[in-house]
Amino acid sequence: MNLVAPSPLPPAIRVRNLWHRFGRVDVLRDVSFEVGAGEIFGFIGPNGAGKSTTMRMVTGYFRPTSGSISLCGIDMLENPEEAKFRLGYLPENAPLYSDMTVASFLGFCAEMRGLHGADRTKAIDRVLDLCFLDNVRNQSVDTLSKGYRHRTCFAQSIIHDPDVLILDEPTAGVDPLARRTFWDEIHSLAAEGLTVLVSTHYMDEAERCHDIAYIAYGRLMAR
Repeated sequence: MNLVAPSPLPPAIRVRNLWHRFGRVDVLRDVSFEVGAGEIFGFIGPNGAGKSTTMRMVTGYFRPTSGSISLCGIDMLENPEEAKFRLGYLPENAPLYSDMTVASFLGFCAEMRGLHGADRTKAIDRVLDLCFLDNVRNQSVDTLSKGYRHRTCFAQSIIHDPDVLILDEPTAGVDPLARRTFWDEIHSLAAEGLTVLVSTHYMDEAERCHDIAYIAYGRLMAR
């Protein structure tokens, strides 16, 4: 009997030869990297280096001038809806609807992700517990402290239990205790198989990543 070894799983994130041009300026120049399932990959570098631009292209928000992006083996350019279904995203300044309660906002986000009925309720309860939000579930967003707003933004990014999570400066302006708690949560999720791409200016956070890359002038300069 012939035994055929199973094909290796594709990287959770694969970026190849990514270029992006605004007008006549190349803001990304031949960026390539891979992130395996369950890994936390960190971007560090100065403002304007290309970190956010890269992340926005990985999410499908920007289309690259050239290059390829795939999530869990799905081509972002050819099958964007399927790829985005696997993705959670927390931008640097995530929007919130201030007149909604925490639970209703998360319910809205769950529905936008295609969750309804019992699945919607289960997803809401899951992230309320995971992000320590249950005690403010019926509180309106405009009455929340900055820390609780941050937790609510994070909760929406994982409401649909994604395979890949993109975090752009997720702890900017957050107090040290909240930052540590947040990273403990990230590591717990990664241990369950979640893949994380995160940008940060904090070196203590970079040290908590499994792998890091320094980006400057639109290029990956070192790993």
